[in-house]
Amino acid sequence: MSRRESDREDLLREATALVERAELAVAGFGEPVIVGFRRDGSASFFFGADPVYQFNTAGELRRAFVGGVLLKAERRRLVAMRRERSAAEVALVRSELSDEESASLIGALRKRLDSLHAALAGGSFTLAGQVPAGADMPARVIRWLEALPTEIRIARVPNVR
Repeated sequence: MSRRESDREDLLREATALVERAELAVAGFGEPVIVGFRRDGSASFFFGADPVYQFNTAGELRRAFVGGVLLKAERRRLVAMRRERSAAEVALVRSELSDEESASLIGALRKRLDSLHAALAGGSFTLAGQVPAGADMPARVIRWLEALPTEIRIARVPNVR
């Protein structure tokens, strides 16, 4: 997931796993939003370099990058994966989020997606670029957001399927 300002541009050009993708300048968002879909219809949302949310084909959250922390779904729970560096090695430390932490993250995600939907549906955005060029990506994103259940579930696994 992108961590540098220049990575945003790279996503639109190089994120070939996202066969449909768009960069949107959206009212109310400080940085461009990149939304992409894989061949199977699973979606990824990049609100700048952070936060990033990735969903599976059922619309369940499978991975996220929030506040500099990589999160993944395991057995319908969110697990934080943090790199801890020592003089000898870099260790990946796993810690499960509490129910309260998960609910807070899902609540913030829902609010962000609702704001994105309202801006797109209201025409408060500019399409900065899209792949493929002839697609109607804003309409595609609106349809996906409208199909997303009100209660966002956490996936069983972090994989797309």
